[in-house]
Amino acid sequence: MTTSETVKPYGDTDAGKKQQVADMFDNISGTYDFLNHFLSFGIDIIWRRKAIRALKAVNPQHLLDVATGTGDFALEAIRILNPRKITGVDISQGMLEVAREKITKKGLQNRFEVLLGDSENLPFDNGTFDAVTVAFGVRNFEHLEKGLADMCRVLKPGGKAVILEFSNPRKFPVKQLYGFYSTRVLPLIGRLFSKDSRAYTYLPESVAQFPDGERFTSIMRRAGFGYTECRPQTFGICTIYIGTK
Repeated sequence: MTTSETVKPYGDTDAGKKQQVADMFDNISGTYDFLNHFLSFGIDIIWRRKAIRALKAVNPQHLLDVATGTGDFALEAIRILNPRKITGVDISQGMLEVAREKITKKGLQNRFEVLLGDSENLPFDNGTFDAVTVAFGVRNFEHLEKGLADMCRVLKPGGKAVILEFSNPRKFPVKQLYGFYSTRVLPLIGRLFSKDSRAYTYLPESVAQFPDGERFTSIMRRAGFGYTECRPQTFGICTIYIGTK
């Protein structure tokens, strides 16, 4: 078990991390998109596009988006990659309700389907998808390696997984500035706009404990990925990870 797997949104309850994460995202689903873009100064949109473009050479036609949330990453993938179908899975019903509203509004019901599901027990056969994506979701897995192994399982041979996740900057002064912003400013703004004051305290805690960089790619290899790489973004605040089955 990695240290990140022991970090939970609500420390004062006996519920497991998976249930706590689902409850947390149900609570913040209404303000999630606004706060995501606001708190990252819109840079998260650039990160998402770069991660999706890493799949252009593969030209995936059936794509799985794990921890799809409100569907922003999958919708951007439809725009950039133009696949035949994207299936999104998430453990939060509240987040999926927001995603379904977007899908209906854009008339994409035939191309983008979302399901309530668990990243560690994906309800799909082996070798179903050309590509798998996760944006800002793997650090919320209750069992990280198990979740990655199941993602690898549902990939076709030669298929790619692209994972976008926050990481910890290590160089001065970005490390110090990021630490101040994530532990002082971010929780304060989160409390002002979100009804769940704990959610935006959990975020920097989960990032701080996440096994980023080469530690994460080594876990990907243990989970079954043959070739892996990591591409740090914006001074190491975020990283794009790529794994090929």
